Amino acid sequence: MIQLSARRILLFFSLLMTLAACVRKATPTEAATGPVTRVYIVRHAEKDLTPGLTDPPLTAEGQTRAQALAAAIPRQTRLSAVFSTNTARTRTTAQPLAAARALPVLLYEARDLPALAARLRRDYPNQNVLVVGHSNTILETVDALGAPRPVPLIPDEAYDYLLEVRLPADAALPATAVAHHYGVRSH
Repeated sequence: MIQLSARRILLFFSLLMTLAACVRKATPTEAATGPVTRVYIVRHAEKDLTPGLTDPPLTAEGQTRAQALAAAIPRQTRLSAVFSTNTARTRTTAQPLAAARALPVLLYEARDLPALAARLRRDYPNQNVLVVGHSNTILETVDALGAPRPVPLIPDEAYDYLLEVRLPADAALPATAVAHHYGVRSH
């Protein structure tokens, strides 16, 4: 009888060890990181390419994309702020979403992305914000926020990228970034 019980115990522990070996631990990216600040980053929508314009407006296609941006970030995602550089094309891209959320469009200096990153970390912890920039600043904004680039480059003719940077409240955890697309695919 004792031999049978020992055999059952051995079988039980063997089964338990087999099950334990099958359980996979979540990777840091899969594990809940707690509260995060989400920074959505887009390039301005399609602009008028007429030579000589110092501050080109959006084209009709760009206006349509600006409306698509308003729909791309779900209503249940509460935005706390909308940032734009001080150009007609970026402000006009930001405006439909800002208006739909009853938020002002706040200006930032594209030449000082570290200051923008510091402001976002300081003033908007655990909140969601949108930053509208340019083809030569959106990946650099990801860099300034300390996340690895989700794509190596964004072609000049691409207007449909929506980058999402997550900044964990726990500074020991890494910032992450993913690339999404919105609206009609760019040519």
